[in-house]
Amino acid sequence: MQKILVIQTAFIGDVVLSTALLESLHEKFPLAAIDILVRQGNESLFINHPFVHEVMVWNKKKNKYIHWLQILFKIRKSNFDAVVNVQRFAATGLWTALSIAKFKIGFDKNPFSFLFTHSIKHFEIQEGMHEISRNHQLIQVLGDIALHNPKLYPTKEAIEKIKKYQVEPYICIAPASVWFTKQYPISDWVRFLKVIPFEGPIYLLGGAGDRILGDKILEQLGVADKQQCINLAGELDFLASAALQQKAVLNYVNDSAPMHFASAVNAPVVAVYCSTIPAFGYGPLSEQSFVVQTQENLACRPCGIHGKKNCPLQHFNCAHAIQIQDLTAPLLQVLQH
Repeated sequence: MQKILVIQTAFIGDVVLSTALLESLHEKFPLAAIDILVRQGNESLFINHPFVHEVMVWNKKKNKYIHWLQILFKIRKSNFDAVVNVQRFAATGLWTALSIAKFKIGFDKNPFSFLFTHSIKHFEIQEGMHEISRNHQLIQVLGDIALHNPKLYPTKEAIEKIKKYQVEPYICIAPASVWFTKQYPISDWVRFLKVIPFEGPIYLLGGAGDRILGDKILEQLGVADKQQCINLAGELDFLASAALQQKAVLNYVNDSAPMHFASAVNAPVVAVYCSTIPAFGYGPLSEQSFVVQTQENLACRPCGIHGKKNCPLQHFNCAHAIQIQDLTAPLLQVLQH
């Protein structure tokens, strides 16, 4: 096996989880050139990645289909031995089917799976298998390959950039999510921050679009708490954020991409679940991880596999019923040890 392509053009959290495949493939085929194909915006995850030969980028916002065709030509010209398609959508399935790879591997739910050399059963999310195990099935056709956790490799530049924030012990909180029902509410983050048993800096992380949310949290805090909390949303790139999480005393996250960042650098993490549940297979993988969710038996929870724009029943009890002491308990445990 000399050349391998991994295709994962989904959103950032899914791409981070797919890095587990890179770890496993490199261990099995240490001399192979491993490429990865991602959507534009996620390529920075792989800057100086030690196991990635080349990053292909699909621009889905500008000349989407022309660019799709250009990538197809590049895939065929590259003459990969194996194309491993993690995605279940037609666009990536056709790339896989039209490649000239000996091994064309993908899930059976892809519309073009009948053209793959190996169509792998995709276990339902409700069955409790973690996503990295679901994905790992794809490469088991290439031999006896060990399962690895996802892993990111922050660059020297990223590590240098965050040093000024690491003078004393700190906590990171990533309060945002793309989906409303996956996001612990602002008012509840504020309640937690007002009683958090920690005296060091607390950094609010996120993308540029999360800056406003962080500012709203700071606005609702008292003066003393504002001085302790620092809004870094939009100031750090993906790898710098992951590097900051890696050395934190603890990271508080939703069921969203920052949780997978923590897993990929083995950072201590508290994953807060609102409408979704860990059994869907997207739970934290860090050695030191905690799951916080409501203890109430809500008939409406989970209300779906993915998040929603609004609570279908308008009460959002899956979030508001989470007890503040359940959030502080993991921190007290970490501090005691």
